[in-house]
Amino acid sequence: MMTKLITKSTLLAAAVMAAAPSLAMAQEAAGSSVGKGLAVIGAGLALIGGGLGIGLVGKGAVESIARQPEAAGKIQINMILAAALIEGATLFAVFAGFGAK
Repeated sequence: MMTKLITKSTLLAAAVMAAAPSLAMAQEAAGSSVGKGLAVIGAGLALIGGGLGIGLVGKGAVESIARQPEAAGKIQINMILAAALIEGATLFAVFAGFGAK
């Protein structure tokens, strides 16, 4: 039950993050300051989503290493790669949010 709730809230947050920068740019084109507010909210949600993603990747890696210590090297490499991709996407979303003028 809790997993479904987390999944649904994560998908909702992802949808809001995806829509916020474009909404911000559309509002800004109309000359409203609402666009800047939406952009900042989108950037904040991107940070929250990225933090949760990296936390879940780390949690999974630690649990996997605890179960199979001999595979620690491969797990660590994959964890670092996944965390870097999540961080890159998060930074891109934050820059897109704050870049709306």
